[in-house]
Amino acid sequence: MGLDDRIAAEALALLGVPFRLHGRSPLTGLDCVGLAALAVARAGGRVGALPDYRLRGTSVARAERALRAAGFALADAATAGTLLVARSGPMQLHLMIAAGGGLVHADAGLGRVVLMPAPSPWPVLGRWRLIPSSTQD
Repeated sequence: MGLDDRIAAEALALLGVPFRLHGRSPLTGLDCVGLAALAVARAGGRVGALPDYRLRGTSVARAERALRAAGFALADAATAGTLLVARSGPMQLHLMIAAGGGLVHADAGLGRVVLMPAPSPWPVLGRWRLIPSSTQD
């Protein structure tokens, strides 16, 4: 199983975890950044300390810089394990992970990590894959 498939599998394993803004633990809750970071780390990717962030009101350019710094590169398509950056509201960005024929994300409205059918209901601004050299030795 490749890294992308492992990221997708780890995201699916987190279905049902409670939503919590700025959440980083499956025990206390995850937000979309915490979900992505945890799925990548559990799949064997390197995830450093997460910077302070605001997905609401941040620019796409700033989000892209953060993804590049975390070891991601733009992808042509959303295959298993791809992170999608979407505009979920005015001046609000959201991360989702392609997996299981759908998109895994931390849904604030439903209060938990869910798998929703693809395609995204929100405009997708970018698709990102972890660069294989960003894996642990």
